[in-house]
Amino acid sequence: MSVVRKVRIAVIDDDDSFRTATEWLMKAHGFAAAGYASARSFLDEDLEEDFDCIISDISMPEMSGIELKQCLNNRGSQIPVIFVSAQTDPSLPARVTEIGGAALLQKPFHGQYLVDSVKLAVGEADNS
Repeated sequence: MSVVRKVRIAVIDDDDSFRTATEWLMKAHGFAAAGYASARSFLDEDLEEDFDCIISDISMPEMSGIELKQCLNNRGSQIPVIFVSAQTDPSLPARVTEIGGAALLQKPFHGQYLVDSVKLAVGEADNS
C-alpha cells in the first residue's frame, strides 16, 4: 500500500491577511501550507527542500519575490514559484518568465486560479 504525502506549499507575503487567507485556501484544497512574512525569513531557515511549491508576492520590503526566485535559482533549486502581485507593470510577465516562474497572478484574482496554478506546478492538474 502506498503512502499519500500531502503537497507542501510555502506562502510568502508581507501582507498578513493575504498570507493567512492563502494558507487557508491551500489547506481547504488538501495541501499542507505554511506562511512566511518575508522572503528573507524563508531563505534564512533554508526551507526550500521542505516544500513542493512556493507562492510569493513580488513586491515585498528587503527582498522581492523576483530576488527570492533568483536566489533559489543560484542555489540550484527546482521548486516551482507562483508569483502574485498587485503591480500592473507591463514588463512583469516577461520578467517572471525569464527567471523561470511557474505562473503570475495579478491581484485580485479568484482563488480557484491559484489552486489550479499550484496543481499544474506540482503535477497534479486534472487532465479531464
